[in-house]
Amino acid sequence: MQTNIENEGPLMGSPNWGESKNWYYKDLRVHFRVTGKASNPPIVLIHGFGASSDHWRSNAEVFASEGFRVYGIDLMGFGKSEQNFQGKIKYLDNQIWANQLASFLDEVVNIKKNGKAILIGNSLGALTAITTLSKRAELIKTVIAAPLPEPVFVNPIRIFFPSWIKKVKSFLIKLIFHLFPLKTLVNIISKTKLITFALQGAYFRSILNDNFLKRIVTVPARRVYAAKALRSMCIGMSNRPNSAKGPYVIEKIKNLPNRPPILLIWGNQDKLIPIFLAKKLIKFHPWLKLTVINEAGHCLHDEVPRLFNQIVLKWLKNLKISE
Repeated sequence: MQTNIENEGPLMGSPNWGESKNWYYKDLRVHFRVTGKASNPPIVLIHGFGASSDHWRSNAEVFASEGFRVYGIDLMGFGKSEQNFQGKIKYLDNQIWANQLASFLDEVVNIKKNGKAILIGNSLGALTAITTLSKRAELIKTVIAAPLPEPVFVNPIRIFFPSWIKKVKSFLIKLIFHLFPLKTLVNIISKTKLITFALQGAYFRSILNDNFLKRIVTVPARRVYAAKALRSMCIGMSNRPNSAKGPYVIEKIKNLPNRPPILLIWGNQDKLIPIFLAKKLIKFHPWLKLTVINEAGHCLHDEVPRLFNQIVLKWLKNLKISE
């Protein structure tokens, strides 16, 4: 199913929503935000690459006002969460983040007490959400992916390589990212006007004067271990097995006995994951639902929050989640 929707003007709100808290996963600090009545149905917001829970600045309080308990988690390596893993986590990928999220649902959100969670993810956060769903479906009521990355091979191509080729590939990837001056690159981008250029690729509207947005991305990037976390992520995501990649995760979810509903929300001006890939994805998987927002880019939850919030709340009302 596909729906096209026109947008309205942007909001540029402060990222300081809810109450800021810390929780520990594998003895590593995880930062999260929370707002709304504790007994209300839980929503967990999962940010995209380079962002944090702060990026839900124009969404979280709206959902809370509509009768939900809203959490925003900083994935390991991002935001205010731990970036120096001290050997406890070697490489970061969507499987690690999914394990982190599942533990968060068990221990903080407390699914047994408060009911299954609604997961809303932007890009990398959406991949983390569906990966969590594929591992722990019993924790999740529905997933809203806005948008979903890795749809390039929407119908998994099953190519099997000898183990020695995989080992050589893994070695080369590690070598490249250890030699590449990531710390210098991160410093240059986060401390110059290049950050505006980099961020603009994820938005359709101009973000030139959105200083809050720039702060959301640059402050974590200037932390001492930011480059180390980025290197861990680059190696981890590049060396994942096929079973951890988006198309395979979707295939696994497709075959779940009690599959929760999934809504895809896409901006028709998304430069990072073009809309034609979303249409191709639902062609292969018609059980997925797709809503397209006109004149919106990759971070549509932040770019057109009023409309995004309306779409989410309508979806949840139709599922009768808040009743």
